[in-house]
Amino acid sequence: MRFDIISVLPDLLSSPFAHSILQRAQSKGIAQIHIHNLRDYANNKHKSVDDYPYGGGSGMVMSIEPFAVCIENLLAERSYDEVIFMTPDGETLNQTIANNLSTKENIIILCGHYKGIDQRIRDIFVTKEISIGDYVLSGGELPAAVLVDAVTRLIPGVLNDETSALSDSFQGDLLDAPVYTRPAEWRGHKVPEVLLSGHEAKINEWRHEEALKRTQQRRPDLLS
Repeated sequence: MRFDIISVLPDLLSSPFAHSILQRAQSKGIAQIHIHNLRDYANNKHKSVDDYPYGGGSGMVMSIEPFAVCIENLLAERSYDEVIFMTPDGETLNQTIANNLSTKENIIILCGHYKGIDQRIRDIFVTKEISIGDYVLSGGELPAAVLVDAVTRLIPGVLNDETSALSDSFQGDLLDAPVYTRPAEWRGHKVPEVLLSGHEAKINEWRHEEALKRTQQRRPDLLS
């Protein structure tokens, strides 16, 4: 799977993709993550990628030309399943979206800044708009990293335990059940006996009941 991320701050994305699961996914050749510096596509000597908004108002707007040139160059090289713009007014990222995107082959991700990007980029090129929550960040780089992480870990072969992602919170609209490891007793706090029983059916039943209980307590909206 290939991700092409267009950013005015490419160095901000170097660390998230250089460690742990994302690093291993790239080393295995399962995921490719390419970061494109938006300023490389600016057509002015100062390499500026923003301008004042028409109609007045505060802030700056990211210009249409650099994004358009970069996107068109990428589209000329291969077909893309999605062109995604990370924006607070997009569809809120959830596990279903991540699951669906994990089946794609090529994805472009646009990182905005300032007051946003020229609407014509959104109208002409963008196929999906995604938010990671009802708050505003300084730019789209961190949301892009969140999206890539959420999607990449679902690709077969990325996780060492192939079933691990299938039991995560939000898979099947439930939060995950509590988890424990050794020692079986710590300062008087014991691991539930059922987990030590070796009885797989009873353990699975306990996990489902605990997942349901936790979901009812913390995210009842998932059950509606």
